[in-house]
Amino acid sequence: MKLTDIMRASPVIPVIAIDEPQQAVPLAQALVAGGIRVLEITLRTAHGLAAIRAIAEQVPQAIVGVGTLTRPEEFAAARDAGAVFGVSPGLTGALVDAARSSGLPLLPGVMTPSEVMAAREAGFAQLKLFPAVPAGGVGMLKALAGPLPDVLFCPTGGITLESAPQFLALENVACVGGSWLTPKEALHAGDWAAITALARQASALR
Repeated sequence: MKLTDIMRASPVIPVIAIDEPQQAVPLAQALVAGGIRVLEITLRTAHGLAAIRAIAEQVPQAIVGVGTLTRPEEFAAARDAGAVFGVSPGLTGALVDAARSSGLPLLPGVMTPSEVMAAREAGFAQLKLFPAVPAGGVGMLKALAGPLPDVLFCPTGGITLESAPQFLALENVACVGGSWLTPKEALHAGDWAAITALARQASALR
């Protein structure tokens, strides 16, 4: 899939940290049942790659990606585990090379106009504004739309169910990233019905 199609497949991309490997598949199933198909499994825990592999194999309706890519060697490992896109908090020359050599579509993080321009020069027109709210939120995205109208964003960081519609109303925003869809208390309790309900709310935001 093209990165633009992935970004437009769900209004919210949940940012997921898996603490227990057995959570991965039922969590993915719960999110998909609520209409959220695009999932960002982060490498913030030791179980990220195993979770990606399990979801890719057992939840074919999900579009599973890998988040928190910060080292070049992580790209090929995530691709081999079944990830179909990647997300990074920032962008370096080494990450650009790794994305190209792995073939994994990358949504790199940017925070300033200069970073947006540098990422665009490197060939990336779909970017993650991160951290979105500290970076200026809706106001920053409106300001970027004037001089850089060809860039499409997935703002992530500090966005809530209540604030997400303000971001999604912008022409240069395809989706938002959020962690509110997978609250830790629901994960630890195995309350998949609660997560499906949150996903259903999120999928109705567009």
